[in-house]
Amino acid sequence: MKVDLFDFPFDERAIAQAPANPRDSSKLLLIPKDGNFKDYHTRDLDTLIRPDDILVFNNTKVIPARLNGKRGEAKIEATLLKQETLSSWECLIKNARRLKIGDTVIFADDFSATVLGKKETGEVILDFNRSGADLFCALHQYGIMPLPPYIHREKEGKEEDKQSYQTIYAKTEGAVAAPTAGLHFTPALFDRLDKMGVKRIFITLHVGGGTFLPMKTDDTKDHKMHSEYGVIDEKTAAFLTQAKQEGRRIIAVGTTSMRLLESATDENGVVHPFAKETDIFITPGYKFKGVDMLWTNFHLPKSTLFMLVSAFAKLDKMKRAYAHALANDYRFFSYGDACLIEKDEDLDFNPNL
Repeated sequence: MKVDLFDFPFDERAIAQAPANPRDSSKLLLIPKDGNFKDYHTRDLDTLIRPDDILVFNNTKVIPARLNGKRGEAKIEATLLKQETLSSWECLIKNARRLKIGDTVIFADDFSATVLGKKETGEVILDFNRSGADLFCALHQYGIMPLPPYIHREKEGKEEDKQSYQTIYAKTEGAVAAPTAGLHFTPALFDRLDKMGVKRIFITLHVGGGTFLPMKTDDTKDHKMHSEYGVIDEKTAAFLTQAKQEGRRIIAVGTTSMRLLESATDENGVVHPFAKETDIFITPGYKFKGVDMLWTNFHLPKSTLFMLVSAFAKLDKMKRAYAHALANDYRFFSYGDACLIEKDEDLDFNPNL
């Protein structure tokens, strides 16, 4: 499919630069099967779903993955993308051509890294002088939250982003981007969902920096999807399988939760334990096996995430939904508003697009 099919008119003024306060005051667009869009707020979620529904959240925790350092007198800005070993990470570095293998980058008196290698795609492998939990401690001490480039911040970042760019249920460190669909949830909303009987399930997909990278191909068949490490334990897999057999709806909170669920679910709807990387790339024509509804934010034109939601519902419906959102002052992207999408069972798909 041509990537241009997933373009739509967009006004950059709709990009949210800060989250809603309180979080559950964000707008929510219901996108049902019939395409009759309805406007709500996140705090209304308990009125829109059923008591026997299952909400599946990604409990990955964002690490302060952006570092400012020096190689000699040259300033170096590095963003960790993907962990390679306990001490080394694949990184995105501005002006990476300045660096040579063996160079040392100093981030603090007691925190540095050596350039191990460079990839053809431009990423740099840094090996730090800290390892494991000690490395994570150094990142918390010297690092900055890795907000996407469309959220404008000073070089040193903002202190409040350490809290606002993290879900309230974040648990397992390892992400370098937030599962932003979960940023809308509050303890008060969780309390109401608990009282009505909605089950909350947590799985883990460590969101990588590739989520920020734009499509560089003209056709989706030529795009290489970034891989991310995910975990669904045996107990959770068994519970989700039984829930599906009972006819309960599985609602993925975020595209990361959806991608992991779809990676772990077979053609018969059985969810298997999962502990490995996935590079699943979902575009129109994909047959969903594990998810019935999707809660997500509003995504960039021509992005892999807009392709995913266009596979879950019809492309023309999603374009109309986004046009409705723009016309009604919804806020877009990571700190923006949300939508709740029902899976369209009657997906028309032209494989020659």
